[in-house]
Amino acid sequence: MTQQTLLHRWFDEVWNHGRESAVDEMMADDAVAHGITGPDGQPVKGPAAFKAFHRQFNNAFSEVRVTIEDVVCEGEKVTVRCHVTARHTGDGMAGPASGKLVTFGGICLARVRDGKILEAWNHFDFLGMFQQVGMKLG
Repeated sequence: MTQQTLLHRWFDEVWNHGRESAVDEMMADDAVAHGITGPDGQPVKGPAAFKAFHRQFNNAFSEVRVTIEDVVCEGEKVTVRCHVTARHTGDGMAGPASGKLVTFGGICLARVRDGKILEAWNHFDFLGMFQQVGMKLG
């Protein structure tokens, strides 16, 4: 499987279809996801921590749809530019459920080894997402 195919599959299965078990299939045990933090404020490390983040996000947002708009591959790295839409239907991650549809963009640069994501740098407009649901920051 190419890096490009892996990232397309990641966003489709993990996010668009909410298939949490796909995380174990596509993420290395020692993977690090920069730009996504756990409860300790540190980057998410490993499939178990990523699945906890995934559950938290999906408890707050439904109808998640990630569309990959561009892909660039070089060596063991692949970069995807994405567009995300989701509906804020659950309390927690972004405050009380607002029911609002949010839309935001982002970029993920992933390093792939042995067919699994080993490291990822995530730069998504979470600030814009929080503002769209009416969350007051600062």
